[in-house]
Amino acid sequence: MDTQEILKKVRKIEIKTRGLSQNIFAGQYHSAFKGRGMAFSEVREYQFGDDVRDIDWNVTARFHRPFVKVFEEERELTVMLLIDVSGSLDFGTTKQMKRDMVTEIAATLAFSAIQNNDKIGVIFFSDRIEKYIPPQKGRKHILYIIREMLNFEPQSKKTDLSMAFEYLTRVMKRRCTAFVLSDFYQRGDFLKPLQIANSKHDLVAIQVYDPLAKRLPDVGLLKVNDGETGHEMYIDTSSKKLRMAHAKYWMQKEGELKQTFAKSKVDWTSVATNEDYVKAMKSCDKMPNDYQQRIVKMLRHHQKFVMKEKKGVRKVDVLRTEMHNKNLMANVFLNVSYNDGSVEEVLLPMVYDGNRWRMQ
Repeated sequence: MDTQEILKKVRKIEIKTRGLSQNIFAGQYHSAFKGRGMAFSEVREYQFGDDVRDIDWNVTARFHRPFVKVFEEERELTVMLLIDVSGSLDFGTTKQMKRDMVTEIAATLAFSAIQNNDKIGVIFFSDRIEKYIPPQKGRKHILYIIREMLNFEPQSKKTDLSMAFEYLTRVMKRRCTAFVLSDFYQRGDFLKPLQIANSKHDLVAIQVYDPLAKRLPDVGLLKVNDGETGHEMYIDTSSKKLRMAHAKYWMQKEGELKQTFAKSKVDWTSVATNEDYVKAMKSCDKMPNDYQQRIVKMLRHHQKFVMKEKKGVRKVDVLRTEMHNKNLMANVFLNVSYNDGSVEEVLLPMVYDGNRWRMQ
């Protein structure tokens, strides 16, 4: 790809993703992915007037005199993009290649970061760390990242997610929000490194896949190539048994992936190359399992009542939103229309817990 073609593609991606970044996050970026407000800086000896709640008891016990933790305000968030550049991303049968979609999603996240004056950095990985771009601010830095994504030639075509998570844990000393963009095609297990990385940082996994990975078409004899190993073979897609085995294998691998993310408490979303990744990104939101279970239980109970008494819900409209307590609490007013002809105005109290909005 020559320089002019690269610049043209960079500009095209910038135009598309700058608009999308506003639509996806539109003020929600910092509510969903926000720094903790105060970050630990150092310890020093206790002075008159210091808050006793800041005493570091471990250091105090070690030196037999009181020490306090010193905090500094976190004025910005650091966002890291872990981008898979292995050979399996060079595949696409519909609108675009998986690699192109990963580039667009990464660019959208990057522009969202600079809109909020946050730093953005990148780790390109295969089965090794291909390149590390330290976090910086500014449009020029974003365009450099996009240019690298478009024109980067990895040394290896294989994948090792464990190594990428381990490197993130080592290189990023302060807590950050890290987006992992990959098809997650890997034979080995990466659960432990993922758990460690997510305990130190806020990880969000975005799986990009091609629809053909889910279901093989009936097109007769088909030559297939493994993008990571280079292995080639012919398969007979007219065989129903083969197509069913392929679909079963996909479901099994997806089940294992879901289990890995659940055990690691990592938020994740999955998007096909023929789907709208904006919708997938909007649905990507962390919620503890116990909170999910309480919400589901409450909704199921309400659903039984609605079906019995109101014959079900026809539609729900948002009437208005009222903000309170320095924008930390909100009342959302809904207009619920039921199938029995009745209409009810419902108040939904929301609270901001420092990370995201939740129902009270």
